[in-house]
This record gives sequence, C-alpha cells and structure tokens, in this order.
Amino acid sequence: MSEVVLIETRGAVMWITINRPERRNALNEAVIAGIGAGIRQAEAATADDGIRAIVLTGAGDKAFCAGGDLQPNAEGTPFEVDPARPKHYVIELFKQIEQCDLPIIARVNGHVLAGGLGLLCACDMAVATTAARFGTPESGVGLFPMMILAHMQRVLPKRKLMELCITGEPFTAEEALEMGLVNYLAPPEELDAKFDWLLARTVDKSPTAIRLGKQAFHAIQDMTILQAFEYTQLMLPSMARTQDAREGFAAFQEKRKPQWTGN
Repeated sequence: MSEVVLIETRGAVMWITINRPERRNALNEAVIAGIGAGIRQAEAATADDGIRAIVLTGAGDKAFCAGGDLQPNAEGTPFEVDPARPKHYVIELFKQIEQCDLPIIARVNGHVLAGGLGLLCACDMAVATTAARFGTPESGVGLFPMMILAHMQRVLPKRKLMELCITGEPFTAEEALEMGLVNYLAPPEELDAKFDWLLARTVDKSPTAIRLGKQAFHAIQDMTILQAFEYTQLMLPSMARTQDAREGFAAFQEKRKPQWTGN
C-alpha cells in the first residue's frame, strides 16, 4: 500500500504531496496526519538543513484535494466525531499551519473542493492551473463548510463567500484569481514553470524576516487598527537588530548578495 502523503526534500524546500489520486486526493485522518508530519519535519530541518519553504500539492493532474472522503466505508473521514477527542484533527492541522513560521505555497494541480479549499486558504500563496475548478459543495449533501469557514473568511470577500457556501456552485480558476484565492494562474503545461518562478522568489529572501513577518501578519489580523499600529511599531526595530537584518544592510551597501543565517 502506497503512502497517502509523500514528503520529499528538494533543495531548500519541503514538498508535501497528497498521494490519493484514485480518490481525487480526498482527505481522511491519515492524510491530515501526514500533512502535519511533513510540516513538523520541515520546521525541524530549518536550522540544520536550511529548509526555507513548504510546498503543498496533490498527486496527478486531476485534483489538488476534493475535500473529505465521501466514498462508502471510507476510513478516517473528517465527518466522524470521536467523543474521546474533543479537538478535531482537521482543526488541529489548521492551527498547525497557522502557527508555521515557514512560507507554505500551494501548487494547485487540479480541482479544489470543500476541505481542499480550506487547505488552499490556509496556505500563504498559491499558483493554480487554469484547468482547476473550485467549490464548496457541502450544501448539496446537507452540510455547510464549517471546518474551513474561518480560513475562507480571511481570504474571500464576504458576500462572495456566502454565495459560494449557500449555493455550492463551482467556479473557475479565473474567478478564483479574481477573488484573490490564488496568486497566479498558468496553463497545465506551464504550471511548474510559473510555480518554480514564485518559489525561487521566496527561498532567496531572509528566513528571519519571513518568520517574524508571518507572526506579525497573523497577530494583527484580529486587532483593531490602533492596536496593530502599537504592535508593528515595536516589531520593526526588533527585526532591525537581527543578524539577517544586519547582513541585509551590509550586503546592500556592499552591492553583493546577502548570506542569510536565519538568525
């Protein structure tokens, strides 16, 4: 039996691939656990192995992730409730992604539905194929996208999100780009080139700046604007004292490429 999640180091990047193409890369408990394990492995490898980013994608070219497994007798479906585990494992993964200091980029190789849309919204950036279709079809089976609602609210426009959740109608990659759900689109044959372009622009930047910047980004989103002003005015001088900032300033003055240490 093949691994349901593949974890692979490629240079400075940890690739996490949902490997259930026969089930359109649908989610179950094993998949969620595998994604979480990949994130932990990437974070542990940051200092020694120089991991700078995480890629989340799906196997094949049909689906990035089709959400929870709806097949009969599916094991570990996200729809199950275990009274002995009050914290649902899907929510625990979303918390883990939210707290990850590494940039997480989605390579959207195919259709994105239901819980898969939540995974996409949880990522920091995304590049999608123009062949992908998106949607939250839960209302058609008597559900509402509860598990992913918090992440979607932070990415999608309010009225458009309500329409998507209520009607359950699919939408195109072009519409996903217009709504800000993805950063870039590319035809299927050009997806990897466009994705590698964005990835290269990410991993050559200061790991310290990205780490502290992500922490601030998430911290201020639930603050009032005045609270955010107070928080960020303290963060900038703190960042300026880091080794990466000193190296960045020196490299700029000396007209050379900075050598980041991540400190």
